[in-house]
Amino acid sequence: MSVISGFTQEDFDVFSIEGLDARMEAIKTIIRPKLEALGQHFAPSLSVATGNEMFSHVAKHARRTVNPPNDTWVAWAADKRGYKKHPHFQVGLWGTHVFVWYAVIYESPAKGQVSEAMRTHLEEILSFVPDHFRWSPDHMQPTSTSSAELGKEGIRKLVDRLATVKKAEILCGINIDRHDPILTDGTALLARLDETFAILTKLYRIAQPTTEPSLPV
Repeated sequence: MSVISGFTQEDFDVFSIEGLDARMEAIKTIIRPKLEALGQHFAPSLSVATGNEMFSHVAKHARRTVNPPNDTWVAWAADKRGYKKHPHFQVGLWGTHVFVWYAVIYESPAKGQVSEAMRTHLEEILSFVPDHFRWSPDHMQPTSTSSAELGKEGIRKLVDRLATVKKAEILCGINIDRHDPILTDGTALLARLDETFAILTKLYRIAQPTTEPSLPV
């Protein structure tokens, strides 16, 4: 039996529910149990692959008082207290798709180090990140651009911007359309996530800040 049965159209329809309270209740009851299961499932393998003990964090959306969230997710980072200040991984949903990211967002004090490491190893990164993988400069937006479309210079600009713009972010990973049949097959979905994390953990290791805690050897 798979960790989760997959995602259904009901999961994505949650983001069409009007009102903060009603949408949050649906997120908590319909989507969150699946994200919690994914969090527990992948924490051990991500720990091994990164060399850091990874802890899962399911989005709580606690600061919202008026506008309902347009997406929700589980994140993994090498800090049991939180993930936003660290390079991390995310799996989550917008109303249109599932996303799987390696992410360094604007709260992270490691942005300069990550940018420098990614710039130094850009050729290596381009060699193992597939053309269909996507990049985003903003985790608050559902849009992203493929590696093939960005090209080397486009990716370099994202990497450079991470060090020079205060609100800059960088995310790399995949999207899975809400109507893709793989989402309803829990076993196949987990295999796709495993394949994706195998690539994203390479990116994590290349760009890992020296301040990140490491597992004992």
